[in-house]
Amino acid sequence: MLKTSTSRGTDKLLGLEGLRFLATLSVLLWHYQHFSYVGDRPVGLLRSELPYHALLFPFYEAGEYGVWIFWCISGFIFFWKYRDTISHRSVSGWSFFVFRLSRLYPLHLVTLLLVALLQPIYLSLKGSFFVYQNNDLSHFVAQLFMASDWTSLRSDSFNAPIWSVSVEVLVYVAFFLTLRFVTKSLLFNLVVVLACLNVGTQVAACLAFFYAGGLAAIGRRAVAHAIYRPTIELTALGAAVAIPVAATLLSLRIEIIDWVLLLAYTPILLFCLSIPMSLPRPAERLLETAGNMTYSCYLLHFPIQLVIALCFALARQPIPYYDQLFWAAFVLPTLLASHLTYRYFEAPAQRLLRSILLRKQAAGRPSPAPL
Repeated sequence: MLKTSTSRGTDKLLGLEGLRFLATLSVLLWHYQHFSYVGDRPVGLLRSELPYHALLFPFYEAGEYGVWIFWCISGFIFFWKYRDTISHRSVSGWSFFVFRLSRLYPLHLVTLLLVALLQPIYLSLKGSFFVYQNNDLSHFVAQLFMASDWTSLRSDSFNAPIWSVSVEVLVYVAFFLTLRFVTKSLLFNLVVVLACLNVGTQVAACLAFFYAGGLAAIGRRAVAHAIYRPTIELTALGAAVAIPVAATLLSLRIEIIDWVLLLAYTPILLFCLSIPMSLPRPAERLLETAGNMTYSCYLLHFPIQLVIALCFALARQPIPYYDQLFWAAFVLPTLLASHLTYRYFEAPAQRLLRSILLRKQAAGRPSPAPL
């Protein structure tokens, strides 16, 4: 869940910004079903009756896989920006992790505290927590240190969507240490992906998609100035179109799609979307804004749902989650709140933390471009 650089120049990745937004939207709409929950499971939910299902059914039915796309995008961006600088020791471990901490932690802390405050109120009204039930001290401490899902089991506690970021934090450590002390060979990426295929844990899934995304970034760098680049890009584009068409025609089961197809397909899609492009400045700003708000949307949507559920609980009214106006009243304000949160909280908090924690570095050599 990271912010890609879209400043004018050779590293502009506008296509990935658009994909990040779609992945965020998929998670947001997948979690729309939370409004049907009693305790820790949906009751009486008919997904086919959810608002705009005919248009949005891929998100309602398979939106959870947006998390894996996020991991793959993260791998692309990290290898794109840091593969050489880390292996050549031109970026320190301290500055690398400060950039990660300042990007992820401020909003995580605020949303964690907000959910910890509101869940007991909901419990007193309804007799159970809203959706996620493991809201005790040990889970709070684990979330406080972004370590909630480092084991093989999902914790499903407090602001639970942070689970995927918790797992990704471990991958950041592995990414830095292997590039600094082992190798930057693309063969290592292949070994990691293949080794993780049958492990069956969330950490292994994150490693697989992260390093698969890294393969796409390495491939993009490798063909940047090659005379055969157009042929490779055309072949990749053909595969990006043909694979989902074939999957649909063959009616592949979702169990096959999630690993075999997504793990193979997403890096191809990232390779295609990272083709250098030039768009009118208003279109660029729109994609930049959409990309910037993804982390805010990811962490804000459950607290917003909890607030809404509390309001209906206090009013002793059922949540009208099949109603299109209710859908709009949740989705659109959530997206607006995400944009405002990035602009007025996330970005200022990042600048403040980086100015404090990297003060000595700023006085010496320049720091690398942040993520």
